[in-house]
Amino acid sequence: MENAPCISQIAALLADPKRSAMMWALMDGTSRAADELALLVGLSTSSAGAHLARLATGGLLKQEVRGRKRFFRLAAPQVGAAVEALASASIVSAEVISRSTAQPLPPLPLRRARICADHLGGELATDLYQRMLGAGWIEQSERRLEVTSVGISKFAECGIFVPALAHRQHETICACADCTEQNPHLGGALGAGLLQLFMQLGWLRPTEESTTLQVSSNGQREINKIASAA
Repeated sequence: MENAPCISQIAALLADPKRSAMMWALMDGTSRAADELALLVGLSTSSAGAHLARLATGGLLKQEVRGRKRFFRLAAPQVGAAVEALASASIVSAEVISRSTAQPLPPLPLRRARICADHLGGELATDLYQRMLGAGWIEQSERRLEVTSVGISKFAECGIFVPALAHRQHETICACADCTEQNPHLGGALGAGLLQLFMQLGWLRPTEESTTLQVSSNGQREINKIASAA
């Protein structure tokens, strides 16, 4: 068909797992630096830059230069809608394949924000965890996760006083991950404190499902600002 849209080019761009992961990290509509996206998907900055350049050349991303850094965001709302549709289609296809060893992705709302034990889980939490690592709020020391002096100051600005958390029964900070996420999120007393703070501010609201959380539009914006380089 002469007038049929050519989707093979777009499909080829999204076929690479690292590129699709970076696209998914931009689904909230924010701009992210190339080095932040590289850290998020486990690539070197140069490799991530090459992938991001292909996505931008293909019309899926827009690039903005701020000083020495390059920031990327979705080129249009239709791009985000297409990526989300593909994610939903992957869930359906996984359910159809009866003997597939691949575990289907959980529903989109569950992936975005949820309660994990007593702290915040979901992609919102994993994104926040990666930004805090990149901004130097927290750091991995051997197999321990620690809050840096910068982090103590920044958390205090948010209304969470890390030294006071040491008096709680469970550990102050840890990296938590389960089968619904490929990347860790913040656990321990600090993770629980963030969940409580976001709920009190009205950024997150409970839903009829016991573990799923609704993210308000203002909450999405404000949480995205935390530890953001933008």
